[in-house]
Amino acid sequence: MGKVINIQPVTRIEGHAKVSITLDDAGNVADTKLYVQTLRGFEKFCEGRPVEEMPRTVCHICGICPWAHHLASCKAADACFGVTPPPTAVKLRRLMQSIAYVSDKILHFYFLAAPDFVIGPDADYSVRNVIGIVQAAPEIAKQVVHMRHLGAQIIEGFAGRAIHPTFSVPGGVSKPMTEAERQKILPQAQELLEFSKFSLQFAKENVFPKYLDAIKSIGVIKVGYLGTVTEDGALDFYDGKLRLMDPDGKYEDFAYDQYTDYLGEFVEPWSYQKFPYAKKWGKLNMSLDTPVGVYRTNTLSRINVADKMATPLAQKELEEFRAAFGRPAHFTLLYHYARLIELLQCAETAVQLLEDPEITGTEIRVPITPRAARGVGCVEAPRGTLIHDYECDAQGLITKINLIVGTTHNNAAMNMSVEQAAKEFIKEGTYDQGILNKVEMAIRAYDP
Repeated sequence: MGKVINIQPVTRIEGHAKVSITLDDAGNVADTKLYVQTLRGFEKFCEGRPVEEMPRTVCHICGICPWAHHLASCKAADACFGVTPPPTAVKLRRLMQSIAYVSDKILHFYFLAAPDFVIGPDADYSVRNVIGIVQAAPEIAKQVVHMRHLGAQIIEGFAGRAIHPTFSVPGGVSKPMTEAERQKILPQAQELLEFSKFSLQFAKENVFPKYLDAIKSIGVIKVGYLGTVTEDGALDFYDGKLRLMDPDGKYEDFAYDQYTDYLGEFVEPWSYQKFPYAKKWGKLNMSLDTPVGVYRTNTLSRINVADKMATPLAQKELEEFRAAFGRPAHFTLLYHYARLIELLQCAETAVQLLEDPEITGTEIRVPITPRAARGVGCVEAPRGTLIHDYECDAQGLITKINLIVGTTHNNAAMNMSVEQAAKEFIKEGTYDQGILNKVEMAIRAYDP
C-alpha cells in the first residue's frame, strides 16, 4: 500500500474524530475510516440508578444538545412510570426544546459550517474559521452572537439552566410560566424568528447558488432516511411516530417502542461508535456501489421523510426546496439548507407556543409511582433521532438501558460520505489542504 493520510482532529465539529485515508500504490484511495474516539460509557454506569435521576444525568452526554437528552429521558421515564404529563407541561417542554434548537442551529450554520462557504472551502485554514467570519461579515457576526446569547438568556431565565437542564421531570415540569414571564419572552422569541427568516434568505441568495457544484459532488451517497412525523405526516421534534424511508422514497411508520423490530446495531472493532442499520433491508453493507441497511437521520433526513412542515413559513420553504431537489433529496451538503428550514420551524413554533393561552396553565405535573416496566422515549435531537430505552425494577431502579443518539444513526452514512469525498478529489497521490477540507465538509454537514 502506498500511504496513509490522517486528518486529525476533524475541525469545526461538536466533538472529536479523525479520518484515515489509505492510498494504493498508484496514489488513489483504497480505504477510508472515520474514527469516533468518544467512549460509550453512559449505558453501563446508569444501571442501578433511579429512573427519576436519568433526565438530570444523561444531559451530560452532550453539552451542545443537553435539552434533547433531557427531554428524551423524561419521555422514557414517563413511560416507565406509566404517566402522561399535563398539556401545559408538554407545551413548556416543547417551548424550551424549540428555543434550544434555534440556538443550536444558529451555532452550527454560522460558526461551524459558514467558513467553508463565506471564506471558501479552499481558503487557508488560518482564515477559514469563525474569526475569518467575524472579519468578513462583522455585522452578521455581531447578530449571531447576540442571538445565541438571547436564546441562552430565555432558557436560563425561565428554566434555570441553559446547559445540563433540570427543568423537565418525570410526569411533567418543575415550574409553571407566569404571565409576566410570557410577556417578557414573547418579543425575544419574535426577534429570534426574524433572524431565522434572515438567515435562510441570506443563505439562499449568497451561499447555496454559489456552491451548487460542491453540493453535487461532496459526500454524495444514496441511502435511506429516518425521522419523526405526526399522524398527518408533519415534521415534529418532540413526539409522533418514526418513519423509515428507503433510498427510493418508500416508507414504513412505527411506534418508538418498536424500534428494535426495525433497527439493528452493529459494532466494528475500529470504532467506539455503534453502527445502527435498517435490519429489514438486509445485513449492513457500507459499499458505495451497493449499500444495504444504511439510513441517515438529522435535518435532511427529517425533511425527506416528512410530508410537510408544521408551520407556514417553513412549509413554504420546503415546497421551494423540493421543487429544486426533489424528494428524497440525496446531496449531503443539503443538510445545511435543511437545517435552516428547520431553524425557521423551531422559531415559528416557539412564537406559536408563547401565544397559546394554555402555556401559562398551572397544572404542570402528575404524581409518579415506581413500578417494574420498560419505557422508550424519543425526540428529534439537532443531530438526529434520539432514542432512550430504559428497563427498571419494582423499586424504579434501572436494570438495562440502551441509547441510540443522532450521530450514531449517521455513523455508517458518514463513513460512506467520507469515502465518496476522498475518492472524488484525491487522485494519483495529489491532494492539498483544500482537498482534505472537502473531505471534512462531508462530515461537517451532519453536524456530528
